[in-house]
Amino acid sequence: MTTSTSEAARSSRQAPTVVPDRDCPLCPRLVTFREANRTREPSWHNAPVAPFGDVKARLLIVGLAPGMQGANRTGRPFTGDYAGDLLYATLIEYGFAKGTYQARPDDGLKLVDCRIANAVHCVPPQNKPLPAEINTCRRFLAANLETMPNLRAIVALGRIAHDTVLKPLGLKGAQAPFGHGAVHQASAFKLYDSYHCSRYNTNTGVLTPDMFRGVFAKVKADLD
Repeated sequence: MTTSTSEAARSSRQAPTVVPDRDCPLCPRLVTFREANRTREPSWHNAPVAPFGDVKARLLIVGLAPGMQGANRTGRPFTGDYAGDLLYATLIEYGFAKGTYQARPDDGLKLVDCRIANAVHCVPPQNKPLPAEINTCRRFLAANLETMPNLRAIVALGRIAHDTVLKPLGLKGAQAPFGHGAVHQASAFKLYDSYHCSRYNTNTGVLTPDMFRGVFAKVKADLD
């Protein structure tokens, strides 16, 4: 075997998988839900949703899971529901995205020095993944961290995203308790916490647009 062939084989063996297969069988409840959605809405994505953005980005945003009418329908994280309206407007404001967000994957929106992934890649019933499903899907989130060589900042949208990213970062909950606006140091990374940008949180006043912008203003200042 030539050196180049050997290196290619080694690289292939070591390359982590950052998104489950379209027909991923790992979570039986989510498989059943996915199959039902495919029958009911055959034109929708109805599959694990891949991360969006460049692996060379310094910022990774971690959400909860695809929304039924959002990413599960469109195939792009936070695209097609209210959470995306607030998230992408904020990213554009702080220079982490460019273009016009039109709630569809072909709108031409581009992320800048930013990547988005979810703690759970498949839509769960009632938007509530079970602990076993979160634990099972964590391997793909960890792979995303491994494949981002320039990663410096992680924004966790909500407590579940926060909790699931702690283990790959080597942090314990007592070391890094979740709190909106909190910043935790993890080796070369900083973990920034935010309440999730869901319609429920904004309608109830748990999260205001100004609170959300404050998190990204801090990230931008630290990266600059």
